[in-house]
Amino acid sequence: MQDVLSIMAVISGACYVFGYYRTAFVLAGLLLQISYLVLRGIALDRLPLVGPHDTLFFLSTAIVLFMLPVVRKTRGPKTVLHAAIGMALFFMGLAFFFKPHNSPLPPVLRTFWFETHVAFSFFSYALFGLAALFGMVSLISGNPEQEAIQYKMVLVGYCFFSVAMVFGGIWAYLAWGTYWLWTPKELWTVILWLFYSFYLHARLRQWWMGRPLAVLAVAGFIIVMFTYLGVSLFMKSSHSF
Repeated sequence: MQDVLSIMAVISGACYVFGYYRTAFVLAGLLLQISYLVLRGIALDRLPLVGPHDTLFFLSTAIVLFMLPVVRKTRGPKTVLHAAIGMALFFMGLAFFFKPHNSPLPPVLRTFWFETHVAFSFFSYALFGLAALFGMVSLISGNPEQEAIQYKMVLVGYCFFSVAMVFGGIWAYLAWGTYWLWTPKELWTVILWLFYSFYLHARLRQWWMGRPLAVLAVAGFIIVMFTYLGVSLFMKSSHSF
């Protein structure tokens, strides 16, 4: 099964490469990625959201999933779409440097709260990543429309991330009897939430508009990546993703 899934992933990656020329290929690649996740989930009898392999692949899928309707609605230049394709390809390729987690989950992880906590977290990461891309385009072009879209991406991502934190707290209480564990992952999660809280408040002040806000969007995604991968790789934590 895993060999078939790997072939599907390679084909989806090829579709994304051709997507630089035709948007229809991007849609085909997205459908293949979603099929990969569905089939892997059926084989595992759970959501494939455990370990770096699954979560990186899920993040790659979410980036394209959120990007396509935005591009269709704005009908603007495809610069951000092409950048998003590159980002999705990068995370998809990175996923295959990690061994898939195929073992049965312990009872503590087989809960609605855990699965929704992880899913909402990576939906928010995808939106924060897209906001960073719009921020980079805004820095280069100075187009105010890009800044408005960037803000909407951050706002929706912030809502998803806040819900993920609430669900994570409920899961932690059911698993360990406490809503909060003082581990590096939890601390950096709060830092990330506070950073984007600052971003949303900063946009209400005129002097933060324009380039400063775009820089914040890019810096925010750097914090996202450290919270997601850096903490797991360089610090001891209760999280494996």
